[in-house]
Amino acid sequence: MRLHRLTVTAFGPFAGSETVDFDALAAGGLFLLRGATGAGKSSVLDAVCFALYGETPNARRANRLRSDHADPGQLTQVELELTLGGRRLRITRLPEQRRPKKVGTGTTVERPQTLLRAWAADAGDGAPGWQPVSKSHQEAGEEIHRLIGMSREQFCQVVLLPQGDFARFLKGDSEERGKLLRRLFDTERYGHVEAWLADRRRTQETAVQAGRRRLRDLASKAEQAAGPGAEPAGAWVPAEDGDADLAPGLLGWAAILRGGAAEQLTVAEAALAGAEAAHRAAQHGREGAEELAARQRRHREALAEADRLAAFEPAAARDRQRLAAAQEAVGVESALRLRESAAEALGRARETEQRRREALARTGIAEHVPAGAGAGAAELADAELRLRAEVVRLETARAEERRCAELGREQLALAAERRGAEERAEEAEDWLAEFDGELGRLEEQQERARTAGVRVEQLDGRRAESTTRLAAARERDGLRVEIAAAEPRVAELRTAALDAREFGLDLRDRRLAGMAAELAEQLRSGEACRVCGSAEHPAPAEAVDGGRVSAEDEERAGRAQAAAERAWGEADQALTALRVREATAAGAAGPEAADVLARSLAELEREHRAALHEAEALGRVGREIARLSQDRTRRLDELNEAKERAAVLTDRLQALADDQRALSARVSAARGTAASVADRAATLGRLAEAVAAVAGAARAASEARERLDAAEEELGKAAAAAGFPDAGAALAVLLPREERERLEARLERHRAESAAVRHELALPELAEAAARPPVDLPAAAAALSAATDRLGRAHAARSAARERCAALAEIGDRLGELAAELAPTLERYGRINRLAALAAGTSTENRLRMRLESYVLAARLEQVAAAASDRLVRMSGGRYTLVHSDDRGTGNKRSGLALRVVDAWTGTERDTATLSGGESFFASLSLALGLADVVTDEAGGMPLDTLFIDEGFGTLDEQSLEEVMDVLDGLRERDRAVGIVSHVADLRSRIPAQLLVRKGRHGSTLALAGREDA
Repeated sequence: MRLHRLTVTAFGPFAGSETVDFDALAAGGLFLLRGATGAGKSSVLDAVCFALYGETPNARRANRLRSDHADPGQLTQVELELTLGGRRLRITRLPEQRRPKKVGTGTTVERPQTLLRAWAADAGDGAPGWQPVSKSHQEAGEEIHRLIGMSREQFCQVVLLPQGDFARFLKGDSEERGKLLRRLFDTERYGHVEAWLADRRRTQETAVQAGRRRLRDLASKAEQAAGPGAEPAGAWVPAEDGDADLAPGLLGWAAILRGGAAEQLTVAEAALAGAEAAHRAAQHGREGAEELAARQRRHREALAEADRLAAFEPAAARDRQRLAAAQEAVGVESALRLRESAAEALGRARETEQRRREALARTGIAEHVPAGAGAGAAELADAELRLRAEVVRLETARAEERRCAELGREQLALAAERRGAEERAEEAEDWLAEFDGELGRLEEQQERARTAGVRVEQLDGRRAESTTRLAAARERDGLRVEIAAAEPRVAELRTAALDAREFGLDLRDRRLAGMAAELAEQLRSGEACRVCGSAEHPAPAEAVDGGRVSAEDEERAGRAQAAAERAWGEADQALTALRVREATAAGAAGPEAADVLARSLAELEREHRAALHEAEALGRVGREIARLSQDRTRRLDELNEAKERAAVLTDRLQALADDQRALSARVSAARGTAASVADRAATLGRLAEAVAAVAGAARAASEARERLDAAEEELGKAAAAAGFPDAGAALAVLLPREERERLEARLERHRAESAAVRHELALPELAEAAARPPVDLPAAAAALSAATDRLGRAHAARSAARERCAALAEIGDRLGELAAELAPTLERYGRINRLAALAAGTSTENRLRMRLESYVLAARLEQVAAAASDRLVRMSGGRYTLVHSDDRGTGNKRSGLALRVVDAWTGTERDTATLSGGESFFASLSLALGLADVVTDEAGGMPLDTLFIDEGFGTLDEQSLEEVMDVLDGLRERDRAVGIVSHVADLRSRIPAQLLVRKGRHGSTLALAGREDA
């Protein structure tokens, strides 16, 4: 990857467009990026990262890409030309940002844009040029990532080389190194393997525990089925929290329980056989006693029944005599019923005739029948015919009467319609008289609404500005409170960091002072000294006063100092961020207080609501004016139509009045004294119906008299034929049919009961039973009950024994099946448990206590240390090399990611925290370069032709700086460009190609500079 040209516009501190020509800047292979603090040196690197990945290296700057100095109409944009994988590309990116609206006032959000183009020999018109590749954020990002082969985090560590991170990486603990290495080498898949193994172990362990619970549940069921007297399970089943195999012990114990249950079943079956024999004997005795008692009871009941029947015999004789007489009078019964029916019919007919004649007398029949209501049937029939003829003549008059009423109603309707037409005409004239005034009023409202609409647009802009200033003022006030609270905390942390640093330096001085005594303690008589090589030790050094300071004490002090400085740095950065935000909010809010801005905004809101309410009436007023014009046209039409309709209705009413007078004269003559013709016709119709009813009733009474006379004659003839002197004698002995049937049934029942009693008393077995003494049934029942209880207990014991045997047999089968089923699960659990423990570093077989992911990272770290040592040897004049150590950490810390420095001058291996400031820079730079080489190889070997090294040179003396420059010169091999970001003045004279970043009140600018500009 080689950078060619970078152009930034309104980006970070750069207000306008600034261009960096990397081809010219890096022609010598090494260039310097310099400028005052805060000028924007890091922003150049941020722009490169943003062009490639759409994000900056520092997440804190992600929302501050746009320059605060830029013109509002100038869009923020970054354009980068580079070569990737042999292809020359141009990447243009615009972040999401606000810009002024093209129409109207205010701002709108400009969506982010990405454009990827590639240089082509034929851009479409036969000439070389830039050819579009993609405008999609995702597609462009995937293509760039594919060509670079590194993620954003890897790129920032490999290409930008932040020295502060690698200083912490050098002196940090294994956990801190692991975080960076995981981010760069993407070893998450090995962590997934560990998690997968742990999950599989938990799954298998759950299955094993579930199987063991099922075995113990079956053991509990077997113990419950075997009963309280069975073999206990304690001696056969291991403890619940043990890991021993449960199956063998449970299977043996279940076999013992089954044997005991079989013996109990044999005993229960023998007891049941004896109880069944005793029950059969008791049952036979009870049945014989019940049979004898029943015969004795039947004999006693038969004797009592015979006495009762003998007492009823006289009454039975009287019933037979009554039944015989009634049978002889049965022939007169039908004639008697016929006579009674005829008499009842005659009475009803006479009653009906009398009621109807009385009703006819109240109707004024004398006007039409001279004899009145007492007339005969023939005279009444003639009167009915005359009345019905009169009703028919009145039908014509009824039609004329209805027509006359219709004419009256039609006159009323037409008169009402004429009044309505006249009222409509009057209403239309009144409305037209008020039209001009109403139209003028609406036009005035329309003009006021238009003026209010203009006012609303003006107030919208002022409201938006006031809302923004109020939000900024509230944010400013809140941030000032946070700043006031954070400043004492930062001061406390700064004091603590300085105290920790002073304490660490004191420990280091004491450590160096006591190091000779520490080496003297390691001397042994006859063994060579590790410093001078002598086997004799005449005057070994002694420990100084104040106690010995160990390497562990110094290391703990270093960690405490790093933690205190880190806390101070984080708090100071947070305070700086608060101050920057407060200044930004104060600039946006202005000098006014938040409550003043809130009152001003409330007043604007009130004015806006009033103006908006008035402006909203514009559409309504326009619609009212249009509707008013339509109403005027409609009212004119209604006025003309109403006048014409009133004239037509007046003529029609006059014609209807003439017709009504002629019809009224004829109807009055036809109705006579009645209220109407219909009433007179109805009266005559009712009178005709009443006359017809009286005539019919008279005829019905005459016919009923004739039927009664015939029935009297037939009754006399029937009595004589039955041998009775007259009908009265036959009626005296006649009984109703129900009474006759009741007597016959009672006599037949008496005869049948008498025969049954005689037969019962004649049975020999009853006579024999009656001769024997009474039976003792309670004694027989008690014997049978006792035998039944014994049999029930025997059956229950035998059933329980059978169920116990069946249950234990089933449980034994299930135990065997479950043991066979659980065996493979136990085997799998043992295997996966061992693998999971090895991968997690908790197994005793893993002597280093190193997790799988840490093991892979340790291999990568070993490669990084080897690559770094190649450069560290040159930088340190052959004195230092870095080695990876897999020694276990202190306490419970795991091993695998430790770094040690080997001092060739002393032959010792020591912790990297003991390096001085310049030595730490050597080691950090070597680590950064070595890590870049390893990550590049890991990413597919993509050549990195451009590198940036950020700061750290200020800790070097002149000789060390020469050695570092030699190493950096070596990086320029194979046409590689190296950019150094530094404030060190000595570098300005050593590196001719320089990019100068100048800052000013209106933003920063970029310019190429040489050594003469330094």
